Amino acid sequence: MPVPAIILAAGTSSRLGRPKQLVEIGGETLLQRSIRAAREGGAAPVLVVLGAHFDVICASVRHLLNDVVMVLNDRWDEGISTSIHAGLRTLRAIDRDAKAVVLMTCDQPRLTAGHIAALIETFEAQKRSAIVSSHYAGTRGVPAVFPSLCFSQLRALKGDRGARSLLIDPVCKLIEIEFEGGEIDIDTVEDLAALE
Repeated sequence: MPVPAIILAAGTSSRLGRPKQLVEIGGETLLQRSIRAAREGGAAPVLVVLGAHFDVICASVRHLLNDVVMVLNDRWDEGISTSIHAGLRTLRAIDRDAKAVVLMTCDQPRLTAGHIAALIETFEAQKRSAIVSSHYAGTRGVPAVFPSLCFSQLRALKGDRGARSLLIDPVCKLIEIEFEGGEIDIDTVEDLAALE
């Protein structure tokens, strides 16, 4: 069974001043790049959690929706944990027996399908439950594969506390995969200017 992916893309991008999901890099938006990386990396199904600017962002990826599940998080302004919850609820409705999930964001422009594939392949090679985390700039982060063993912990997250907290004190074995450039994300106009 493939490992599903949940792309967290519900924020308002207030510091950037426009939806970061729609920022174009190399001819495709950041959200399109994330969806492509997840699909080409072997994740299925791919769920995209949106909140702010839902209609505009949905319209921008309508041509990709054949095998992408759009999830509306109407509580997006309460923090990233609510997007994780919304994604997991929808995943449960689609596949109650999912063995794991790749959690990822849409604002890491250096993300590749090869990196997603490496995370999934490493997870699938384990005999016991393991978290497979990206490692960059001296820290663990997303994208990361969380086994179903961690789903209850992910559901217990509150406010703006994201999945990274589970990587600091993991409940099971944790394997790190180096992600060169993983620390580069787009939060501000300066971030975008530096990338361009």
